[in-house]
Amino acid sequence: MSFPIFRARTTPALHNYPLHLTLFLLTVLSTLFAGAFWGGKESLVSGIPYSVCLLLFLSVHEFGHFFATLHHRVRATLPYYIPVPPLPFLLSLGTMGAVIKIKERIPSTNALFDIGIAGPLSGFAVCSGLLVYGFLNLPPANFIYTIHPEYLTQPGLHAMVPKGTLSLGKNLLWIALEYVIAPKNLPPMTEMYHYPFLFTGWLGSLVTALNLLPVGQLDGGHITYAMFGRKGHEKASRTFLIFIVLLGFPSFLELLLTLFKPDAVRLIPPLLLHWSWSGWLLWAFILSRLIGLSHPPTWNDHQLTTPRKVFGWTAIVIFFLTFTPVPFDIT
Repeated sequence: MSFPIFRARTTPALHNYPLHLTLFLLTVLSTLFAGAFWGGKESLVSGIPYSVCLLLFLSVHEFGHFFATLHHRVRATLPYYIPVPPLPFLLSLGTMGAVIKIKERIPSTNALFDIGIAGPLSGFAVCSGLLVYGFLNLPPANFIYTIHPEYLTQPGLHAMVPKGTLSLGKNLLWIALEYVIAPKNLPPMTEMYHYPFLFTGWLGSLVTALNLLPVGQLDGGHITYAMFGRKGHEKASRTFLIFIVLLGFPSFLELLLTLFKPDAVRLIPPLLLHWSWSGWLLWAFILSRLIGLSHPPTWNDHQLTTPRKVFGWTAIVIFFLTFTPVPFDIT
């Protein structure tokens, strides 16, 4: 994800190398803790696969943007990694991602498109590779019992899911790979976060979809503006904002009714709840109030070349492959 700043800085030093390095090392440490936590182990060594895979995805995504800015001679910073310490009351992933800052107005539509699409395309290649590798190299079926020995006393792994268990949602990419590879020993989605290659591949696909939302100045917003112009971008931004609000509202309503009028929850159609995640309302607030729905013009707005249009439609397909309507659920 890249966040443009449309006023050139006069500071001669573009890169604060000590800061970039410190943030990266702190993110390595925080993701090692997170990986050890999800793996059910106490040793940081057990968190290495998770940390390496997640940082690989984030780095390839952000340096995709960075190298595109170098190609078009646009001033931009190196990636700022964002570490998050392990907090017991939050979903501890060890990081909130990474960002670069573009420090001048982007010169042309071609440059805007290339910078916007380079991150998602390169990141998608990594997360797809992680998923394929994870499906092809699953540990034995009894691996999950080393983390949850209590499952040995239950009638079956799929039969008894403890209340309050985190479950990950499936997207079209996951469903397609699951069908084509048909892996054995595939655990339910309630246990997928114990498998570092699958979990980081899934996280990478989720981050790719969020970045490709055609809203504001997200990567998808850059691509949409370059492909369809200002009016097309505005329509796409508002349409998808309404879409995610509608997607999140049934679950939010269920939560409110559960707190204040539990008997009324049964009035909400189960199908609406099945395809709803209240977190989309938070995303709608972030997009509309913090990031913004509009997109500033480049110095030279023009039509994209045909090869770029092909890559643009490819990015749209990738968005639909990686978009997960209900990323997280609690049983």
